[in-house]
Amino acid sequence: MDSIPSDDLLNKTYAGFVAIVGKPNVGKSTLLNTLLGAKVSAVTPKPQTTRRGMRGIYTGYGETAPYQAVFVDTPGLHRPADALGQYMNNEVHNALSDVDAVLWVVDLRRPPAEEDKLVARAIAPFDKPLWLVGNKLDVAKYPDEAMNAYAKLLERTDVNIVKLSAQNDPLAVGQLLAEVLKTLPENPFFFPDFGRSDQSREQWAAEIIREEAMQALYEEIPYSIATRVNSWLERDNGMQVLEAELIVEQSSHRKIAVGAGGKMLKQIGLRARKQLEVFLNKKVYLQLEVIVMSGWRSDTEALRELGYE
Repeated sequence: MDSIPSDDLLNKTYAGFVAIVGKPNVGKSTLLNTLLGAKVSAVTPKPQTTRRGMRGIYTGYGETAPYQAVFVDTPGLHRPADALGQYMNNEVHNALSDVDAVLWVVDLRRPPAEEDKLVARAIAPFDKPLWLVGNKLDVAKYPDEAMNAYAKLLERTDVNIVKLSAQNDPLAVGQLLAEVLKTLPENPFFFPDFGRSDQSREQWAAEIIREEAMQALYEEIPYSIATRVNSWLERDNGMQVLEAELIVEQSSHRKIAVGAGGKMLKQIGLRARKQLEVFLNKKVYLQLEVIVMSGWRSDTEALRELGYE
C-alpha cells in the first residue's frame, strides 16, 4: 500500500481522527491492533478491558500524499455502575465529539442488545463518514441477519457496511484501513510519523500487566484491578527494570491476587514479563507488588491518582 510520493506531493498531508466505538467485548482493541500491525491496546475475553480513550497512530505514504490516521480506541459503552464506569462512558462521548470518522464495531454472533442501542443513539448526531463493522465473521452463524438488524438501528443510508474477523482476517482489515484513509481531510500530521501510540511506555506496560491480571483472575476481581508502573530504568547491559503495582479494592482481593505462597502474583508477573520482552526485544526484570486502595472505582480522587481523568 505504501510508496514514497514525489517531492511535489509532499506539500500536502492528510490526517484525521477516527473513533472506534461499540459495546464492551466486541473486539475494538483487537481491530485497532490489527489496523496498526502492532499491539498498542490490551485485549482479553472479559468486557471493559479498555478503560480510557487511547490513540493508535497509523502513518503512511500513499500514491497521492502522506497520510496519518489517529484511531481512538474507546471503552465499551454501557450503563455505568460507579465513577469508573461513568468516566469510561465520558471517554466515548468525548471521542465522538471531535473525530473525522467513526468505526462502530458490532458482534456478528449476536443480535443487537440494549448496549448496542446506546451506541446507535450516541452516534446518531454524527454526520461524517461512518462504518458499521461486523466483527467475528469467522464464528458467526447468521452474519447477514445480524448485520441487517444492526443497520436498522441507524437512520443513515450512507453507512459503509463491512464484515470481517479482526483477529483472523488481516486482508479485510487492510481493505478497511484503505477505505478510511481515503476520507481523511487535508491536515498536518498530529503526531510524529514514527510513533504508534500516544501512550507513555509506562502506561503501555501497565496495560500489559493489567491484561495478564484480568486473564488470570476471576469473578469480580478483574474489574476491580488497576495497574501502574512507578519506575522504569535501563541497566548498562540493556536489562529493563520495572517497578509496578497491581491495585485492588479489598484485602480479600489482595490475598487472591497474591495467591498461596505468592503463586498467582508470580504467574501474572511471569506472563507480563514475557509479553514485554517480546515487544521490547530486551530482557525485562519486573518487580510487581499488590496494594489495596479501598473503593477506588467509586472515588474520584483515587481515579485521578490512577490516571483516569
